[in-house]
Amino acid sequence: MGCNHKPELCRRAYQGEEDYRRIREFLGQVSLLNDRHMFSWPVFRLDYWRWHGILNLGDGCLETDVNLWETKDQQIAAVLNPEEKGQVYLQVHPSFKSPELEEEMVAYAEDHLRAASRRGGQVMWIWANPGDSQRQAILEQRGYVPIHEAIEHHWRRSLEQAIPERSICDGYVIHPLGDINELPSRAWASWRAFHPHEPDEKYDADWSWYQNIQSAPLYRRDLDLVAVGPAGEIAAFATVWYDDETQSGYFEPIGTVPEHQRKGLASALMSEGLRRLKATGATLAIVVGGTLHANGLYQSIMGPEFDLSLPWEKRWN
Repeated sequence: MGCNHKPELCRRAYQGEEDYRRIREFLGQVSLLNDRHMFSWPVFRLDYWRWHGILNLGDGCLETDVNLWETKDQQIAAVLNPEEKGQVYLQVHPSFKSPELEEEMVAYAEDHLRAASRRGGQVMWIWANPGDSQRQAILEQRGYVPIHEAIEHHWRRSLEQAIPERSICDGYVIHPLGDINELPSRAWASWRAFHPHEPDEKYDADWSWYQNIQSAPLYRRDLDLVAVGPAGEIAAFATVWYDDETQSGYFEPIGTVPEHQRKGLASALMSEGLRRLKATGATLAIVVGGTLHANGLYQSIMGPEFDLSLPWEKRWN
């Protein structure tokens, strides 16, 4: 266990389900204090990392990779966690944000969370909002460099605005994902959307991984949308998460099978997702874009408002 003294906070490792409950509560509070800007993770991103990133992709472990900084009376001040191996996030309560705390968190991450690089040696990315001069100064002083080509756009849309109408092509139908019998088609669509250049024989036909996602606390079948093609196959998908504590929704993931692209399916799914979110009680929708194509789609649906999140990289030989 480690401590800093401005104010006095103590670090400890994640210890179990009670900690997970408390971290979710902490992230909800921080989101509201940050006016729902993603300066720290929203709750649904933590859940998605646990039930998909960890269980399905092997991206980390709660018990070994998550650390909490707490006050003497056990109030959480900050949480440190990876997502993909070597990509690290600092979740910090605004009232405790200080150079001393973030310096300590970065130093701990360097010692425990850096990962092997495909280019040799080891690497770590730490994400920072471009307006966060404190964190950027710490990273620069410790030898990090910004990776501008990997910047993320966090698109935000108030659901008090009119929702854009996007019609779907003839022959396609949008509906919530069906029962277990539709999971093989959903898993295949995910493979085709996110591995378009991989040979079919590399596909693992075990679709049970999707049941892990459906076990996440905020998962709702009525917000897990698919576009079904003329032959009954899933052609595109958009899963929407809703957190009633913050009245916000989050799209993750969105994808279209290559042979069904350029038909407006993703736009139509997002439009339907926004309508369903608003009917559920959401007042804000968020989606993260990391590519030119994705950002073009998201801007067309979400409008012009966005935040940026920039990864800073440090390498060790």
